[in-house]
Order: sequence, then structure tokens, then C-alpha cells
Amino acid sequence: MVGTAHPTNMTKVIAGVLPVVHTPFHNDDTIDWESLERQVEWAFAEEADGYCTGMVSELFRLTYHERIKLTERLGALNQGRGVVVIGVGAESTKQAVEYARCAEEAGCDAIMAIPPISTALPAPQTLAYFQDLADAVSLPLIVQDASSYVGQEIPVSVSTELLASYGADKILFKPEATPIGPKLSELRDATAGQAKIFEGSGGMCLVDSYRRGIVGTIPGMEFLPAVVALWQALQNGDEEAIYRIYLPLCALVALQLQAGLDGFLAVEKYLLQKKGIFATDYRRKPLAWELDNETQQELERLLSLLEAAV
Repeated sequence: MVGTAHPTNMTKVIAGVLPVVHTPFHNDDTIDWESLERQVEWAFAEEADGYCTGMVSELFRLTYHERIKLTERLGALNQGRGVVVIGVGAESTKQAVEYARCAEEAGCDAIMAIPPISTALPAPQTLAYFQDLADAVSLPLIVQDASSYVGQEIPVSVSTELLASYGADKILFKPEATPIGPKLSELRDATAGQAKIFEGSGGMCLVDSYRRGIVGTIPGMEFLPAVVALWQALQNGDEEAIYRIYLPLCALVALQLQAGLDGFLAVEKYLLQKKGIFATDYRRKPLAWELDNETQQELERLLSLLEAAV
């Protein structure tokens, strides 16, 4: 029955800077679990409030068993230090529910889901998909609209109905439809400010989104120190620091964005290998884009500016 799921797990506040874990691979295409652990330890050392899995975790490129094992490992690695949010979006409700139940059993703190992307669903079917997920587990659910780069936009009516049925502690939101700022405000206003909203622009729209009332940000790992510093500057109202950090960060995200999801992945893994966190920058094939020398040179110039700003 809608709205009467298990009691919501509210032991942790789902907010702040929750970077998306990137899945490290060995060059033989197997998951590198040691690099995964280094990534988690580094995230906490850089003052992240936890971590997530999502599109840039290459979830849709993992096998079923890899995806389950990744969830179990990430639940175990947390050791109560922060919030763990697991991406469970899939092409069927049955798949998504199974991933959600795995996240709950692994001791994770919330789930996040995009709707199926292989078909254009009518609003009632989109609503039913999220209702079934919410009812399947006691964990909070972050409803992710990733339509700026994959799938279709989630109607505001779906979001408002979910919030009205389950409440703001059970249903949270990550709207990424374009234009991001106005769409975020539309959701905020349609829910009379009750919706707890994350932004997911990688930092490019973080300042604008913060001023519109978000509770947190879900970026990639690659620029985490800068995103944490920017989040803290926004909380402190330090306007000078905000734009000193934001401008080079924004330029770096724009550089990634030109090549879509594979652009983000190429830069993220290049940087994590450069930091010594990942053993390789291997991405699972097929790939739409490779990091060329001129993009890499511009990336390094902008990184110098960002590091000086932070």
C-alpha cells in the first residue's frame, strides 16, 4: 500500500557533500577492490559526508554480480563514518527492487534511482516505479532526474505526489533536467519548500543551486577537495572564497561536459590515477571518447588555478 512502507531509516541526516564513487578496474577489466578502498579512505580524509554510487560509477556497465558485490563492499567500507547512498536505477522494477534490498542488507543509508531509460514512460508508470521502490525498503529514496544527459524528465506532478505520500525524510530529490536552476526552483516551489534537494552538476551549478535552497551536492570524486571547500564557503557566506574556488571548478566541469558521460569518466579516472588513488585509468568499453593531449593540457592549466584557489 502506497505510503505505508517499513519505518523509514532516519538514523543519519542525508545531506552535505556526497561524492559518487568511481569504479576502479585493473587493465584486465576486473574491479580493483584495493583502489576502491583507497578512494573511500581519501574521501573521508577530504571531509566528505559520505559517498554514493551513480551513473559515473559505470553502474550500467557492471554485471549483476559486480553491482551486488560493489554495494556490499561499499556498505562494509563505511564503518559508520558517513552516509552511503546506493544507485539502484534499472530497466525494470524487479531489478531496481533487488538492488535496493541488497543496499539495505549491506547496511547502506539510502538509495537513489533514475527511471528506466530504454522507454518513454507515461507519468503514472514513472510514479508506480518509484512507489514500488519506496515500499520495498525502509531506506530513504533519492529520486534522480538525469534527463540532462540520459532518459526523460520526471514530471513535477510525480515528485509532488511522492513527497505528499511518503514525506520529506523518505523521499529526496536530485533534479538534473535543464535548465537546472529554474527546474530546481520549480520543484522547491511546487512542494512549498518541503522537498530536500541535491544538485548533481559536478559543481558547475553549485553556487546557483545553493542559493535556491539545496541540502547537499552529489559531485564526482575528482574535484572533491574543491567541492568541499566551496560548500563550506557557501555555508559561511564567504563571497570572496566562493567565486575564487567556483570559477576554475566551473571551467573544469565544462571541459568534462563537452564529451558527456565518457568525458566525465575519462577526466575522473585520469585524475584519480594521477593522485595515486587508482592503479589505472581503465574504463569499461565501449567508449565514446578518449582524453586527447590538448584537452589534457588545458585540464592541467585549470587544475593549477583550482589548486591555488583552494
